[in-house]
Amino acid sequence: MATKVLVPLLGEGVEEVIVIKWLKKEGDSVNELEPLLEVNTDKVDTEIPAPATGTVLKILAEEGAPAKVGAVLAFIGKPGESVDSGQSSLLSDKPTTTKTQAGAVQDQTSTFNHQQPTANREIGFISPVVAKIAAEHGVNLQQLQGTGLNGRITKNDVLNFVESGKSTAPWPTQHATPVVTPIVGDQLIKHTVIRKQIAEHMVMSKHTSPHVLTVMEADMSRVAKHRSMNKEIFARDGVNLTFTAYFMMAIVAGLKAYLNVNSSWTNEGVLIHNAINIGMATSLGEEGLIVPVIKNADNLSLLAMARAVNDLANRARSKKLQPDDVKGGTFTLTNHGISGSLFAFPVINQPQCGILGVGAMQKRVVVIDDAIAIRPMVYLSFVFDHRILDGALADAFLTKIKETLENWV
Repeated sequence: MATKVLVPLLGEGVEEVIVIKWLKKEGDSVNELEPLLEVNTDKVDTEIPAPATGTVLKILAEEGAPAKVGAVLAFIGKPGESVDSGQSSLLSDKPTTTKTQAGAVQDQTSTFNHQQPTANREIGFISPVVAKIAAEHGVNLQQLQGTGLNGRITKNDVLNFVESGKSTAPWPTQHATPVVTPIVGDQLIKHTVIRKQIAEHMVMSKHTSPHVLTVMEADMSRVAKHRSMNKEIFARDGVNLTFTAYFMMAIVAGLKAYLNVNSSWTNEGVLIHNAINIGMATSLGEEGLIVPVIKNADNLSLLAMARAVNDLANRARSKKLQPDDVKGGTFTLTNHGISGSLFAFPVINQPQCGILGVGAMQKRVVVIDDAIAIRPMVYLSFVFDHRILDGALADAFLTKIKETLENWV
């Protein structure tokens, strides 16, 4: 009997994946645990291995298509073995029972099972994020058919509905994207899954919270001296001591001093997060960027922080991150200065309160005690949600970061 290739449970809260690329085609031989296809969830690409040795008899999910956890992706069996047409249909309305990695048995409706919405139907569980976005954009959830697990309405369902122009709320993105007519010589570069996800999140963020920017500059003399004295010592432990680790430690100091910055806006009030989990925006080149998260950053020494920064950056660029590595962030750092940028206006990583941008470190002429001096200076750009913070508190937080860096012992 042919073996089903199912969408595995890749992390807590992961309900569906996007099929990125099939590494085998129908008729190819495959060994057990050999990579069979690549999927994406939360901008993390993951290889799914073959569950058995044999021949790929039938591939059900097309590249670029979504698939729910537990859905059948393909069949593997002996050459020429037939596949039950009923089992192979992705359009079947009949739920199938599958076992997740956690061992829980649950009913799964096959991928792409889209029933038409009906009036006054039971819409099921709605997360606070989905409810918030729907309320802001005047979306009647009765009009939506969910694409999440068991028909659950997801954030993407609401945003796609809004962008289709059917929302009653007067916001700019409800209008259709302007039509651009290509001319001879133009080239169309198709959007990747990651680029679509980035675009969606950026648009949502700008229409969710009022972004305000405040900028200060910090003298990095003491940090630079400390790094120079300790870089070789850290290297003995296999750790590359980068400036990013110091910025992370300064952010921790700021978040501990001003708890309201480590927060998220809700309709009921400002939710102050107990854990300090700092996201680290990491460039993937032309593919975009990803934000892995350093969990419980306030418990780390400089050595441990530097090791965590190295690990996440390396795994991000080598596509070895797991879905849980990009979840749970409460604040974000983006070191745009790596490419020479002096200061920027980063977009908040929702549902966080703020994001810190760090520019390129340059030796500049400054006045210290009425004397001209040359110091390694860096601009710190703090973008915050004005619903949560006012200017005075935001500046106090940024001042704490500046002082931590300038007074490094």
